[in-house]
Amino acid sequence: MGRLVLKRDRRKRLESGHPWVFQSEVDRIEGDLQPGDLADIVNHQGVFLARGFVNPVSQIVARVLTYDPAETVDASWFRRRVRQAWQYRQRFLTVSDSCRAVYGEADFLPGLIVDKYGPYLVVQVLALGMERRRAEILEALVDVFQPQGVLMRGDVPVRRLEGLPLENQVWYGDVPREVEIEENGLRFVVDLWEGQKTGYFFDQRENRLSIRPLMTGWGAVHGRRPEDGRFWDGADVLDCFCHTGAFAVHAAAYGARQVTAVDISEAAVDMARRNALLNGVAERIRFAVANAFDYLREADERGLRFDVVILDPPAFAKSRQALPGARRGYKEINLRAMRILTEGGYLVTASCSYHMRPELFAETVLDAAFDAHKILRQIRFAGAAADHPEIAGVPQGHYLKFAIYEVRSRPVHGPHPRHTALRSDTVNTEPEPGSL
Repeated sequence: MGRLVLKRDRRKRLESGHPWVFQSEVDRIEGDLQPGDLADIVNHQGVFLARGFVNPVSQIVARVLTYDPAETVDASWFRRRVRQAWQYRQRFLTVSDSCRAVYGEADFLPGLIVDKYGPYLVVQVLALGMERRRAEILEALVDVFQPQGVLMRGDVPVRRLEGLPLENQVWYGDVPREVEIEENGLRFVVDLWEGQKTGYFFDQRENRLSIRPLMTGWGAVHGRRPEDGRFWDGADVLDCFCHTGAFAVHAAAYGARQVTAVDISEAAVDMARRNALLNGVAERIRFAVANAFDYLREADERGLRFDVVILDPPAFAKSRQALPGARRGYKEINLRAMRILTEGGYLVTASCSYHMRPELFAETVLDAAFDAHKILRQIRFAGAAADHPEIAGVPQGHYLKFAIYEVRSRPVHGPHPRHTALRSDTVNTEPEPGSL
């Protein structure tokens, strides 16, 4: 087995549990290592640190599989790791019929994503080393889950960085185009073949549940009475970047009087309408196919007001270089959202851009509050759901930021900096491919 010898003056990230070795950390490669081979990773003194797959053509030159020099990476190793990942979900999830079943590095299976949709599995292989072990992976998945079908979603652009082709294919059994899943007692239709990522975003499950207290208690605020209708006490909600309607349906099911759901994708809005009908809340959700930046600006100019505004945009920053523009985009949508909230209303806001670190995201929202003359009271600041665990000391795993703020007005005395609106076409709003 070949070896990767690391530099003496490198940061000791590997010893702290980081699962990746970057090109800049490697002093030399010993042995005839081909892309996808197993290699021992040693420090500058030759002391064993870990064993992993190598890909000399990638910036991530090695992905750690084990820290035990006596452990053999074979078919039984894959079965054991997949079984451990599934046991974790069964322990920590109330309902595990549909969830993220394997989460790559966080489940010590680097580059492997498995989402479970009832009896079907959708798999993403994001690393060359895993691609070469597809037979062992499939054997482990069939043994642990006994699925009716397994779909390989290989249309993830990040595969190109590993020199892998982009293709979708049925890997085992039969897989339908669509399935129905349950989340928080609600039902959703998922497009397994062409939906974003693997078809559904399980990472917001617990955050969607957390909006429940925001949806009622607004009757007195607006001077409404019970005789005004069944949902007289419900919130008026705006859900921007609604995608297939998960937040909008949750809001209506939890008692919102009216929800306006906006997304730029007509196909996504069509699916959102289906999900609203499926849950019996379609009469209280209005859908709009529009650019969310433009919709927020126009709502502000028209003087519209909402009790709750939900912002769950795709990743604006696909690279560190894109971060300044992305930050302007996040500031713009949050500022506009604050301006159209009723006094004491709630801003529900999220970012799935890894490069937008949690502290920077919070600072950006606070900057928006300053320009909007608002005071924020933080109700919740969270990450991804329990089926998306994180390895401590690995910032790449902490991609999702989710916050709920109560928004109140702040009196303005004297001159105040003038806000300059950001044009929506200066921010790339396509979803970021592949998260750790």
